[in-house]
Amino acid sequence: MPPTSPSPHPHHVPSWLADAVLYQIYPQSYADSNGDGIGDFDGITERLEYLEWLGVNTVWLNPCFASPFRDAGYDVSNYLAVAPRYGTDDDLAELVDNAARRGIRVMLDLVAGHTSDQHPWFTAAANDPDDHRYIWTTGEEPGGDAVLPDRFVRSPGSRPGGYLKNFFDSQPALNFGYARPHPEEPWRQSVDAEGPRANRKALRDIMNHWLCLGLAGFRVDMAHSLVKDDPGLKETRRLWTELRGWLDRTHRQAALLAEWGDPEQSVPAGFHSDFFLQFGGTDDGLPMRSLWSNGHGTVNENWPPFTTYFDAEGRGSFDEFLAAWQSATTAIGDRGFVSLPTSNHDFSRLACGPRTAEQLPPAFAFLLTWPALPAIYFGEEIGMRYIPDLPDHEGSVLGPHYNRAGSRTPMQWDDTANAGFSTAPADRLYLPIDPDPARPTVAAQRADEGSLLHLVRRLIALRKATPELGSRSPVEVLHTGYPLTYLRGDRHLVVINPRRDPVTLDLPHPALTTARPLDHSGVTLTTQSIRADGFSHGIFEL
Repeated sequence: MPPTSPSPHPHHVPSWLADAVLYQIYPQSYADSNGDGIGDFDGITERLEYLEWLGVNTVWLNPCFASPFRDAGYDVSNYLAVAPRYGTDDDLAELVDNAARRGIRVMLDLVAGHTSDQHPWFTAAANDPDDHRYIWTTGEEPGGDAVLPDRFVRSPGSRPGGYLKNFFDSQPALNFGYARPHPEEPWRQSVDAEGPRANRKALRDIMNHWLCLGLAGFRVDMAHSLVKDDPGLKETRRLWTELRGWLDRTHRQAALLAEWGDPEQSVPAGFHSDFFLQFGGTDDGLPMRSLWSNGHGTVNENWPPFTTYFDAEGRGSFDEFLAAWQSATTAIGDRGFVSLPTSNHDFSRLACGPRTAEQLPPAFAFLLTWPALPAIYFGEEIGMRYIPDLPDHEGSVLGPHYNRAGSRTPMQWDDTANAGFSTAPADRLYLPIDPDPARPTVAAQRADEGSLLHLVRRLIALRKATPELGSRSPVEVLHTGYPLTYLRGDRHLVVINPRRDPVTLDLPHPALTTARPLDHSGVTLTTQSIRADGFSHGIFEL
């Protein structure tokens, strides 16, 4: 397969983004500084030394705005105030300032498509039929208040009719208009009506507020869902193109990351990067799931069965991911990046179900040498596991086999009480600590140079020191089976074997015997072949 590399284009991309190693922090589960059982800003600030040591340079915080937390903060009641459980505006400012001194940028999570039903915007709209910040029926449609359209919820105020929800009833959808208005459904306003215009301005105002305080940008929640009934997402893309133009004029070093799950659409629309996710695109997130999802943890019943590439039995295929990545990067050019996460707050951790700790090193070797922006979900660097069978907490359960709480348990720092996360009684913690006495911790792995944590740290440092392993350098895939084998740039060979059994790949190349190992475990090169032990990886300079 020939090398692929970006093509030129005129859009501005923040100069720092190409070298970003993203680290996602779920703030309520990271570090509790005041003993109330919930992580907070000061707890993160106290752990910045660890993040600097690890080598990550960009932190994304899940929503930390004021909220009743019926969906873990994805139900915002004030976009310009932080939630008191995390601290104060000054605490966040101190976190941002201290992080900057260590070379770490901090990004916030912007919930753009809906608010909490406790937001003052909504409580006002529920009593004012002339307020169009949300999407309301009039109560005068056929059937009146007795029959509401699908996904509409009865008005809680004096206003007749009902409002459109996005997910839970407590999350009323903000009105960014409909791509296809209809006179018999008056709530389907055009994208240029007064309400949608006001909400687009509000997005700019919210972003401006936090960017002026030193935040580095935003990950935008459900970015593809703003304009309703939008075939091909044409109007949604137009909205983000408009907002990106404003951002380029006013905050040129700020970054916009999308939760869209379809980089091929979202980056040309205006985002600097988008994640391959467990959903999104024409194949409902299959590219990312084809790498990691092993049928345990968070499982959507609508997902067809398949075998992941990072499978101990070696039954998966890399082709699904590769085709999607090639298609996306061709569409993106040099306008931005695909971002590849290990997991996230809505999806199973890598260490889930039957996947064992010894299977994680090749996964990280791939993540940190592939030409994408790597995104490490907190705790993955030590191999924290998905915890099954937890109760529903702050809206974590989405289906009979989809409980997000298992990926949200507290960070495991050391072997003290509550794994060093909090001094609160165990029954007051945000979620229970992994009960396994052999659970991994930062302290134990930091003291062990053969640990996963030290490997992740070495791989991050190697990526930073070796431009050919970064996000902009071309890749040539030599073998998509087992072991996965690819060249980065002209001189760097990467070999990844995620399966349990050893495998030999015939690959005659005179430079193999003189290749210099940069980081390897279980991979041997000869003039004619590559031998990879089970669960091995190798990165070589030719």
